[in-house]
This record gives sequence, structure tokens and C-alpha cells, in this order.
Amino acid sequence: MIETIASVGLAVNENLKIQKRRIKNGKSKTRLSLVTGTHGDELEGQYLAYMLGNYIDEHIEMLDGIVDIYPALNPMGIDSITRGIPMFDLDMNRVFPGTKDGTMVEVICSSIVDDISGSDVCIDVHASNIFLKEIPQIRMSVPTAETLLPYAESLNVDFIWVHESATVLESTLAHTLNTRGTKTLVVEMGVGMRITKEYCVQLFDGIINLMKKMGMWSGDTKDVRKPINSLNHEVGFVNSDAAGIFVPCANFGDMVKKGDHIGDVVDPLSSKVVEKVEAVCDGLIFTLREYPVVYGGSLLARILEPVKEGAEK
Repeated sequence: MIETIASVGLAVNENLKIQKRRIKNGKSKTRLSLVTGTHGDELEGQYLAYMLGNYIDEHIEMLDGIVDIYPALNPMGIDSITRGIPMFDLDMNRVFPGTKDGTMVEVICSSIVDDISGSDVCIDVHASNIFLKEIPQIRMSVPTAETLLPYAESLNVDFIWVHESATVLESTLAHTLNTRGTKTLVVEMGVGMRITKEYCVQLFDGIINLMKKMGMWSGDTKDVRKPINSLNHEVGFVNSDAAGIFVPCANFGDMVKKGDHIGDVVDPLSSKVVEKVEAVCDGLIFTLREYPVVYGGSLLARILEPVKEGAEK
């Protein structure tokens, strides 16, 4: 069943509609919400939404509960391949929780929060931007980690990044929902304006696994990987010192040692290597530059360091 959760009039007799698809079967009221499309240039979640809905349709007898799929919180952004809301130049994920008496965007955000609130679990799927590629990961803040980690560990991601500082700003959907008691997991994976099919499949397997653990799914599930948890780890940031074209020689997901050669910044005009890029620490490359044009200070990679000696694992 497709429902409209917010509708606002636009120019030329058009309406901006935020819609969801509700799939319901059985007697259980356990509810999982899949949310994506907050940023119009993040498309990984679009394929995932299709995969999940299609699979449940084909195996509806195995569902006992409610699955709500919100494929496009920012449909105008998706239509125009714009990260924010077109015309307003506004990042939707900086407007939550919104208000019933505010601007058009605030009213929409308020309706979205009201509709998702009450879900047992919400999975908020994002991609990276066009510049960086991210390993499938879940991000959360330290205050929410105790509650969210058992759910995150079921989702088949490679990495759980628990930030000492607030990983989600107060104006984001995830922070708003978590403070209202709706357990919300923020997934980052892939790269902007692209669909990385293998990552979507990986997270899909994790969602079905989580539904099984929540008692919503009676079908078979696949084994999921045990994610690396960033607690007691440090993250090393590799930034360029020179402008030019970044050409990596390390691969996404590689384990590297401090000082390892992971790429070059080259100058097409002089045909010279203007910077030999080296790993700043030992560890796992979990973010790697995808867009090759760089300037001084551009982020090239993030590396998760091993647990330090003496630290609790």
C-alpha cells in the first residue's frame, strides 16, 4: 500500500509529495522502517529499497510485521540530482525535527518524523558524496552506542564508526528519532551519484538478518560478517599537500602500514608526480578518494588504526 505522508503545493498546479510503501502481513505490530533519499545525489538506497520491497513481495508469507519503505524523502533533489532541496539550496538533513508552523521544508520534515516515530528500528541509508567512496558502515555517537550496537552488528556492514563527538548533528533525522525513542541506524556506503550493487546486496542480506532477529521474518537468512568496531581505535586522515590528479595505488579495504605508498598526486601540465601519498598510520583503508581532481587539503583517505596496546577490545 502506497501512502502520502506529506503533500505541499508548488507552482504551476504541482504538488510535492513524500510517499512511503507499507508492506504488512501477519498479526505482529513489529515495525521496521527503511529510509533513504534525504540527499538527492545519494542513490545507493534507491536500489536497496527496490530489492527489499521486491523480495518481500515474493515471500510475503514469511513476513510477520510491518515494513515501511521511504525511498525518497527529497524527491526534487533526486529528480534533479541535487544533494539539497532545489531552489532553497538547503540540506534537508539539517532541518529536522521541523515544525508544523514553519516553512515548507520544516512542515515536511515534521510530518516525516511523526510518521517514522514509533518504528521498532529505522535504517537511514546514505551514500558518500561524489568525491569519496565509503566501505559499508554504520555511524553513531557514543551516547547511542549501547542501545544501537546490537542492531548494528546484525546488519552485515564492515565497520561501525562510533564517534566520541556527536556523529549525528541535532538537526538530523537520526538524532531526532533516537532522542524520541525510535532506534535509528545511519548507514553510509558507496559513492555519490552511483549504485554499487554489491554493497546494496550486502546490506540487503543484513536487513533480512535483522528482521529475523526481530521476529519479523521466518525465512532463511545468510551468514553476516562481524563488523570492525571503532571503539578504542583511532582514525587517521590522509590529506593532499598539493593540487593535481590523485591516482591511488592502494585499494579500498586494504590493510596498510604507516609510510606505505597508497597513491600519487600528478600534474598533467609538467608530467611530474607532485606528491607521493603515504599512509599516516597502520590500519584499514575504509574511505578512499573517488573523484581524482584534488587541491591542497583535500581528503584522500581515512585509515582505521588497530587497537592500541593496553586498550580494551
